[in-house]
Amino acid sequence: MTYPETQLRHTLPISLICDNLRDPGNLGTILRSAAGAGCSKVLLTKGCVDAWEPKVLRAGMGAHFQVPIINNLDWEAVPDHLPADARVYVADNCGLHTQAQASNKASDYGWVRDQRPLKFHEYEEEEDDLESGESQDWLPKLEVQSYDSDWTEAPAAVVIGGETHGVSLESLQLAESTGGGRLLIPVVPGVDSLNSAMAASILLFEGKRQLRERVEHLSRDRH
Repeated sequence: MTYPETQLRHTLPISLICDNLRDPGNLGTILRSAAGAGCSKVLLTKGCVDAWEPKVLRAGMGAHFQVPIINNLDWEAVPDHLPADARVYVADNCGLHTQAQASNKASDYGWVRDQRPLKFHEYEEEEDDLESGESQDWLPKLEVQSYDSDWTEAPAAVVIGGETHGVSLESLQLAESTGGGRLLIPVVPGVDSLNSAMAASILLFEGKRQLRERVEHLSRDRH
């Protein structure tokens, strides 16, 4: 598939990875935001709804023809579709208490309700430990940083998890191996997590803002 020249000229060094996103409306909205921000590509791991399902197409409003979409990827294949120096960041929506504690509990990861434990869908044998809220040494330890801190120095890939199962362990491992981290979108205590499409939009356009400011700063330095 070929893409409009205007779109290619405005492409940013930011990729989006959708992790087990199953809601067609959410995925379509995310694709629309990715196209609007100038995302270089969108990767869908196995478990995501089909990007070409009619409800996704309807919600995407033409985004499918504005941004490259790669469907049905195993996690082992995801790095093959990213720049060699890319850093992977996992969206974190657990609120200000996480930033203060900077803990490594499973409940601090991904798209889950505030303070509720995440059950990794491929690691159900850990369910009892997760529900106890105890620290999980087998979880990758990722640095927590605010979503508006500078995370676009190198090519970046942002992982957005589904609202039912959250992010996968594989996404955390990939973030750790690339020197990435957790991007915290703070919500006040007692407020439920943001919709995944809303959070993806916040992060992608924040990345766009950071890159624009870097270009403007370099331009001022030259003059």
